[in-house]
Amino acid sequence: MRVAITTLGCKINQYDSAVIQSRLEHQHSMVPFEEAADCYIINTCTVTDRADWEARQLIRRANRRNPLAKVLVTGCYAQVNPDEMARVPGVDYVVGLNRLDDLIRFIAADRPKEPQIAVSDIKRERGIVIGTRALPGHTRAFLKIQEGCNYSCTYCIIPAARGLSRSIEPREAMEQVRQLAGAGYKEIVLTGIHLGGYGQDLRPKIDLNELVDMIAASGLISRLRLSSLDPRELPDRLLDLIASSEVICPHLHVCAQAGDDATLIRMRRNYDAGYYRDLLARARERLPEAALGTDIIVGFPGESDHQFESSLEYFASLPLTYFHVFPYSTRRGTPAAALTEQVAVHVKKTRARRMRELGGQKKRAFCSSFLGRRLAVLVEDKINTKTGARRGFTRNYLPVNVPLGGELSNEEVVVELTGFDDGSLTGIACSAQVEPAACDGLAVYPE
Repeated sequence: MRVAITTLGCKINQYDSAVIQSRLEHQHSMVPFEEAADCYIINTCTVTDRADWEARQLIRRANRRNPLAKVLVTGCYAQVNPDEMARVPGVDYVVGLNRLDDLIRFIAADRPKEPQIAVSDIKRERGIVIGTRALPGHTRAFLKIQEGCNYSCTYCIIPAARGLSRSIEPREAMEQVRQLAGAGYKEIVLTGIHLGGYGQDLRPKIDLNELVDMIAASGLISRLRLSSLDPRELPDRLLDLIASSEVICPHLHVCAQAGDDATLIRMRRNYDAGYYRDLLARARERLPEAALGTDIIVGFPGESDHQFESSLEYFASLPLTYFHVFPYSTRRGTPAAALTEQVAVHVKKTRARRMRELGGQKKRAFCSSFLGRRLAVLVEDKINTKTGARRGFTRNYLPVNVPLGGELSNEEVVVELTGFDDGSLTGIACSAQVEPAACDGLAVYPE
């Protein structure tokens, strides 16, 4: 069969879609979602009402492309509102999270007369569907070691969609790392919905610091990167471990969400701006060349002009190097949706633009501080269609575009950084192999 997959939402959803594809591609022909297919799979997001709308639009688009094709919907929207999904015209199967076997079975089944639903009680779920795949366009491998979340932020529906925090066993994580290393991956990104909560549900308990240390000490890979962390789960001993390691990448994404204490209270974030400032100061002291990123929500209900201006000054003062900025969007079923003093759409757009401009200035300043240096860049599959340059990342998450010929995807190349353009550094390849004499720090050298 010709099967097409499309994905809405976060990196976790993209990871889940990659795992689905890995299970299908041996028996079916995978085609782009824009082409005619026999079966369309839509991996949905439900983080905002807008995301729900986008999922319904994709369902209609699939039906227009091939009215005879089966349409399967999965992901967070399917998990949270399966009956609503089943009522969307054209939907044949609604498959909740952690139901991969059902999804595979439905693809091979006949098209049903009425929509079929396979959704379990996510609150009782204790397993995790994992796989060893790189996301499309990446040569880095993403390994999900944790699922679900125990927090109750007022803007977030994720605990209802993905359940309580649960982790894979350390031995399973190490087996996945061995498989990835054997497949030739040089960098692994550990990921999860609530990554810092890793291992707290296991018996005996283990924490993220212990697992990271275990993987780094194994000698199986040369680069280990962490995805997003909560400020409450970045202890000094993890900072010290990263600082002392030649394997763990000096890059942290620590989600702030807001820079105003009153807003943080309304978000139910359980820390204040002072705590976050001190945390970043400790991170910068131990990791002077690390990329430090964050997520920021602007226009949260009740955020006044004064509070936004104070937040802008606050984030300007922090040693952050890039922002992911989101204008607040209502999500039905969350406490924040019922809050008074909702901020006008045009105000949220203006605030988002100004915060992104600040983030862009910080990114340019950080990247430009490395001009003239020679760093190791892990080359990705992505090629700039205008310039022909290949994209890659340094260990400290500097995006680099460099003209390269040949098959250098998933290779570490020594690059002299010469400029900054359109959000990325540019450079000249000095060597196709990482050598101690060629690089100016931030490299891993073979023994």
